[in-house]
Amino acid sequence: MTPFETGYADVRGLRMYYELHGPADAPPLVLLHGAYMSTGTFGPLLPGLSEHRRVIVPDLQGHGRTTDADRPITYEGMADDVAALLDQLGIGPADVVGYSMGAGVALQLAVRHPRLVRALVPISCSYRHDGMQPALLEFVPSITPELFAGSPFEQTYTEIAPDPSRFPVLVEKLRTLDMTPFAWPEIAEIPAPVLVVVGDGDCVTPEHAVEMLRLLGGGGMGDMAPPARNRLAILPGTNHFMPPGRGMLDRHAWLLPMITDFLDGADEADGPAGEQEPEAASAAQ
Repeated sequence: MTPFETGYADVRGLRMYYELHGPADAPPLVLLHGAYMSTGTFGPLLPGLSEHRRVIVPDLQGHGRTTDADRPITYEGMADDVAALLDQLGIGPADVVGYSMGAGVALQLAVRHPRLVRALVPISCSYRHDGMQPALLEFVPSITPELFAGSPFEQTYTEIAPDPSRFPVLVEKLRTLDMTPFAWPEIAEIPAPVLVVVGDGDCVTPEHAVEMLRLLGGGGMGDMAPPARNRLAILPGTNHFMPPGRGMLDRHAWLLPMITDFLDGADEADGPAGEQEPEAASAAQ
């Protein structure tokens, strides 16, 4: 990893930790981690993205070095946290790349704060609760803190969290998040171009990923149209997180050129890419 800046911001009752990677004058990109993860879990993807971009990597509510608050962990709440951070840093619009839980946050950021999002790459996420694999939905209710005993997730949390004793609280909040049904058809109105990325063995079904692309207005015959505004990539032989070598974040050699190509061409895609619209869903905050 090349040298980077770190900082804390007081946002919405949190002391939010963030890192700034890459040239200060480069186009901004927000990188959002998954559940139980933190800024240090992106591997080679982070330095690859920060070579030509200013990458902002926050620890989300209750994760990593960021404090928790007396409220549930929700996608909408975390999106508002990220928006408040970007406003404090004077950053936006920015490209936004999110993985798993972070991808759900990225979708909600684009729905609730469209002025802050130039282009969007949600990786390994659904826009409806029933878009997740049935095996995952069956497994989630059985998750307990003991399940993580000795795992890298628990070890990292113990090492860097402001209050290491709160790991059981984080597990319960995330279990509740994953058990709470949701549906976001409003993603169809996202003004930014979107690249949906899933693995063929991911936590999201391939059928749901195609459905998401269709909802976003993509999937037409590109031979007879301008460059596609919204795209879909299904990576072969790729699972959500394990075993090592087959998880989504292990596919950085595929992800990096794919994401870079999409972001570099976002302004050339058909439709009003990058057009700024009024703030959305403020009444739901």
